[in-house]
Amino acid sequence: MTASSDLRSRISHRKGYLPTLWIFARWLVLCVASLWSLAALTLLAARWIDPPSTAVHIQRRFQAWIHGTPYHERYRFIPLNQISPDLQHAVIAAEDSRFYQHHGFDWHEIEIAAEDDLDGGRTRGASTITQQLVKNLFFGTGRSVLRKGAEAALVPVAEFVLGKRRILEIYLNVVEWGPGIYGAESASHYYYGTTARNTDRQQAARLAAILPAPRRRRPERMNNYSALILERMRQMGW
Repeated sequence: MTASSDLRSRISHRKGYLPTLWIFARWLVLCVASLWSLAALTLLAARWIDPPSTAVHIQRRFQAWIHGTPYHERYRFIPLNQISPDLQHAVIAAEDSRFYQHHGFDWHEIEIAAEDDLDGGRTRGASTITQQLVKNLFFGTGRSVLRKGAEAALVPVAEFVLGKRRILEIYLNVVEWGPGIYGAESASHYYYGTTARNTDRQQAARLAAILPAPRRRRPERMNNYSALILERMRQMGW
């Protein structure tokens, strides 16, 4: 009799968890949906409004504050037509050569990266400019499966509401180009003492070459990679 009562008590106790779990799951879904909607609305607004800051900018400020190090931010947003075609083309050639062919994800590059992983070789990045823009705007530089999932959910939105020209314009203006240096205009002034409009072909290739690791690389050291970027530009008709 005691064993039977104990069994019924356990079953009743477990059943009591189900409503609680259902409520938690429902609120979790609502929170995720709300955050996604807010991010989607932010992207829609970015079609007309230049971003005043990004998650990466905020992250760098916070890191400097935590470590007590000086931080001077250089960030000036300019229209795409004030960025030299050479610099636009160099960044596309270096970061996302199929930018105008894909719809946010470059499945060809993803397949190559996956094959490199399976072969045990060095991992090859496959993020498109659109993916990098979404990461810069909302997620910072952290890496996680959850971040990748959230990023993947927003990339199609960015492609749909912004379009290629605006995606490229925002990316070239907000991307990190060195410690506290954001955007093509600030990078051109800092490294070459010129404007983004007047950046020449060689300078453009060297600036594009430091994007994968902007806090460690310097344009003057990018001889080999900048030459490769120039060759890619030539092959792409630029």
